[in-house]
This record gives sequence, structure tokens and C-alpha cells, in this order.
Amino acid sequence: MTRRQGEGTSAARAVSRARRDLVAGAILVAALAMLVSSGWHYVTSLERMLGSSSHAAELASSDRMLMAGMLLNLALILFGWRRYRDLVATSSQRDEAEARAVTLARTDELTGFLNRRALAEEGSAAIALAIRRDKAVALLVVDLDHFKTVNEMHGHLAGDSILRCATDIIRKALPASAVAGRLDGDEFAVLLPFDPRHVNTVDSIADYIVGALAQPMIAKGVTAHIGATIGVARTETDCQTVDALLRRANIAMQAAKGAGRGRHAWFDATMERELISRNAIEAGLREGIPAGQVVPYYEPQVDLNSGAIIGFEVLARWEHPTRGIIPPDSFIPVAEECGLIADLSVSVMRRAFTEARDWDPSITLSVNISPAQLKDPWLAQKVVKLLVETGYPANRLEIEITESSLFQNLSLAQSIVGSLKNQGIRLALDDFGTGYSSLAHLRALPFDRIKIDKSFVTAMNKDPESMAIVDAISKLGESLNLPITAEGIEDQGIYDSLRKMGLHKGQGWHFGKPMTVGAARRLLAEKGLLPSARGMSAPNEEIRSSRLAG
Repeated sequence: MTRRQGEGTSAARAVSRARRDLVAGAILVAALAMLVSSGWHYVTSLERMLGSSSHAAELASSDRMLMAGMLLNLALILFGWRRYRDLVATSSQRDEAEARAVTLARTDELTGFLNRRALAEEGSAAIALAIRRDKAVALLVVDLDHFKTVNEMHGHLAGDSILRCATDIIRKALPASAVAGRLDGDEFAVLLPFDPRHVNTVDSIADYIVGALAQPMIAKGVTAHIGATIGVARTETDCQTVDALLRRANIAMQAAKGAGRGRHAWFDATMERELISRNAIEAGLREGIPAGQVVPYYEPQVDLNSGAIIGFEVLARWEHPTRGIIPPDSFIPVAEECGLIADLSVSVMRRAFTEARDWDPSITLSVNISPAQLKDPWLAQKVVKLLVETGYPANRLEIEITESSLFQNLSLAQSIVGSLKNQGIRLALDDFGTGYSSLAHLRALPFDRIKIDKSFVTAMNKDPESMAIVDAISKLGESLNLPITAEGIEDQGIYDSLRKMGLHKGQGWHFGKPMTVGAARRLLAEKGLLPSARGMSAPNEEIRSSRLAG
């Protein structure tokens, strides 16, 4: 479609030049006619004068007139020709400038693809034509997965070269009927008319693009591995505009990225529902965190030998005003994605420290730190500030850090961990056994405790390999003089197996599900671990004793 429009523009410029050439040619023909006419008139006069010798003076005068007239006509011809050439050159330059302006206004200078505005115009025409021919149109959004790394590592000039290589690959895969455009820095859109009975045609093109872009690309001495993820949407009765197709294809592309990148995915309605739900969660968090709707719940941690409560793990729960209690799996990933996890964590910690500061001094709190928070160099200072403001003792706090978060920036994690340790805060390596280099982390960071991931603990009595892993971690902790906490103790059988291994601390639903602060206080009061409850129970015991005596 772009080629046809370019041919039409060239034809229009040719017609315009032809019209100017016709006008200039007419002027030259008129000048030549004037020269011939006046010259013939002068020749006739000359013959008349030559026939009469008595007119010598007139002859001389006529010669001068003849020469002047001929020179004047020649000058007019030369001037007209020169002016004609100037006009042609100026007109050609103007035509070329106009053509460049039209090209720049409609295409992306770097890739040669249509820009977003021209894509919308030509895409609309392609959709209308396809509908008239009983065909469908698929819109592919092609996103280059690791293009940003190329710019960061090799500079923007190398990035531009790699981008042109990627453009050539996409262009090579497209049929003549396709309309392609560049949406953003590393994002492209392609409209493909196709027969609705042969959807695999679109799949084949998408698979080719993904496969070709997954290969190493070499440009200007730079070898880049970028890859691509593609979202695909097709025209439906309720989706027949470029904007609607782009929206759905973008949703499908994000879903494909979530599934692992390097693939293509067709849009379906469940993707849109999930996006709406995710956006609703984000909007709710932006209002709910400042309003105190995200609150701490407390999961008991017990001494496996005595069964006594020795602490709680602090878990976030969202007490939504209309949806009730929302579990963390539904909102923590969204909070991390949209940058709200730090505010959420500070809010939950502040409330937990305030609620637990008057509990028995033997009761500790364990708080999880997300990978996103470990990227904050001021994390340790923020935690210490909360302790000071709430009056919660640092020696009753244990910070849990997952192995996967340490892998991202070990040097920064070492700095944060060192600052926390200097304040008397204890550290636990959470989800041990699921990370990248567990032993290296144990050597590099001064952890006080290891927490075995619950996936091993819950399966240990059913899976011999899980049992072996739990036993190995238990012996490792013993040899390194690191206490072990087992997560996921859900029944008596697991409890008994862990005790036989010699583990001393555990948590799980066998001892109690995560509970509100009110339930936690009642549990502590029953165990005599709430100082205020002990103070109130003393007079009651005296009254009860006097009644029994009397």
C-alpha cells in the first residue's frame, strides 16, 4: 500500500513538470515565431531598398534596424531558455523537498516503516478493504526483548544498526499486502490481511519473526542477542479499528512476556479480565495503603521440643472494604511491579512493631523483605527509624531475605545486611534451597538462621528426595552452627519427623494459621506471654484463692 501511494505521488510530480515544460516551450516557440516573422519582414524591406539605388540611406538604416531586431529576438530566446532552465531546476528541487517532507511525515526515518499516524491511516484502509473482501486482519505487536541492553552496553549508534537489522528481518517475513509501522523505540506493529479459514498463516509469520530475531545479530562489529515477543489480535465484530486491535495485541504481548518471552500469543478475553483485575488492585492499593487497609497478620513460630510459642512471622493481609480479606499472592506481585512494595512494607512493619512492643520479651517478630526493597541503599536506615519511632526492640526483630533477591545485587545486600546487624537485628536466609548459590550466600553474609523452604517440608513424608533435602539442610545448619526453621508444618507426621531430625523451630498451619492481632494477643494471654494480661490475672487469682479458702 505504501509503494502504491509512492507511485501515485511520483506520477503527480511528473504531470506537474510536464505542464511547466509545456508553458516554457510555448514561450520559446512564440519567441522563435517572432524572430522568423520580423526577420522575414526585414528581408523583404531590404530587397525593396536594394532594388532602388536612390534609397542608400534607408538601406543603411534598415540594416541597423534588422540587426537590432535579430539581436533582440536572439536575446529574448537566450533569456527565455535560461529562465526555463532555472525554473525547471527550482521546480525539481521543490518537488524533491515536498517528496522528502511527505516521506518524513509518514515514515520512520531510521527503519523506513510507517510512523504511528500513517499506520493508523493505512491500517484503517487495509481493514476496510479486507472486510469488503470477506477477509480478516491480524495485528501483530512485535516487542524486542533485550534491545535496551544493546543501547546500554554499546551505545545508541550500535543500537540503531541492530534496530535496522531487526527491521529487515521483519520486512522479509511480510507479504506485499502487509502494512508495517514503528510504534516506539523497540516496538513495531504489522497488519496482515488473511483468510479466516487459515489462521495458521499468521502463526507461521509470527513464528518466523520470533525465531529469526532470536538469532545473534551482527552490526558495526557488535553481536547482539535480543529476541522478540509478539502479541496478536484479529478483527472481530467488536474490534474493527486499528486502536482496538493495538490495545488487544498489547494485552496479548504482555501475557506472552509473562509466560516467558520469546513467543507469540493470541489475545483472548481472559487476558483482558486479568488486566482489568490487576489495574483494579493497583488502584485499590494506592488508596488502601495510606488508609491502613493492609494490615499485619501473625503466624505462630514454635519450639518443636516444648511446643512453646517463641515468635510470629508477620504476613501482610489486605482488609478490603468491599472484597473482604485479600491474600498476599493476589496483591504483593502487583505492589512490587508498580513500585508500591516499599510503602506497603513500611506501613505493615510500623503497625506490627506498635502492636507487638508490649508482648513478652521472649516473643520475636520475623519480617520478610522483598527483592525490590533490597535495591534500596537506605533500607537499613528506614528499618532502624521505624524501630526508634515505635519503641520496638531491635533484638526482637528478625529480617528474612530470600536467596533470589541476593542474586540480583550481592554487594548492596552485604552493605544493607551489615548495617542491620550493627543495630542488633537478626537475619534469616529464607526459602533456603530454592535459590542460585546457597552455600556462597551463607559464606558471604552473616546470617543468624536458615529457613527451609516449605515446598520441601510439606512433601518430606511423601517424597524421599524432599526428606533427604530437609535432612541435609538440617545437618548443614548444625555443622555451621546456624539454627534451622522449618516452614510448612501442616500435620503431626511432619512435626514428628522434624523432631527426630533434631530441628528446634518451626511454623505452619499445624500450630495455627496467620491470625489478626486480636487473636494473637488472646493466644499469648492464654500462654501467659502478655505482660498486661499477667498483671490483670494476679488480683483475679487472689480473689479466687480467698473464695476457695473461705
